[in-house]
Amino acid sequence: MASARVTTLTKQDIATAAISFQWHRQMPKWTVIVDGRELPARPLVLEAARVAPNDPTNSHQAVAILQSCGFEVRYNGKPVQSEPRSVRPITEDYISSLRGCCKGEDSLVEALQRERRHEK
Repeated sequence: MASARVTTLTKQDIATAAISFQWHRQMPKWTVIVDGRELPARPLVLEAARVAPNDPTNSHQAVAILQSCGFEVRYNGKPVQSEPRSVRPITEDYISSLRGCCKGEDSLVEALQRERRHEK
C-alpha cells in the first residue's frame, strides 16, 4: 500500500522533483517522461514524496499516480496507454442489436411498448 505522502502527490510536486533528480543506475522497466527526460517511475515518485527508498509503494502504484497526473509512462521503453475510459457510441445498429435480443412476448421491450400504447 502506498504511503500517505505518496498518494497526495501533485503534478507540480513530481515536476519539481524531476528537475534535480539524478539517476546513475540501469533504467528500470517502468519509466516516466517529465520535461523530455526519461526517469525511473518509482524512484521519482518516492523522491517527490520525500520518503525512504524502502517505502512500501510499489511500481504499479507509482505508475498509477504518474498517469493520473498526466505524465507519459513507459514500460521497457514503450509508451503505455492509461486504461481506456471511452464509452461505446450508441448507434442505430447497436440499438437494433439490442432490440433483436429482447424480442418475445415476455421481453422488457414488449412490456414497455404495451405501457406506451396504454398511455396514449
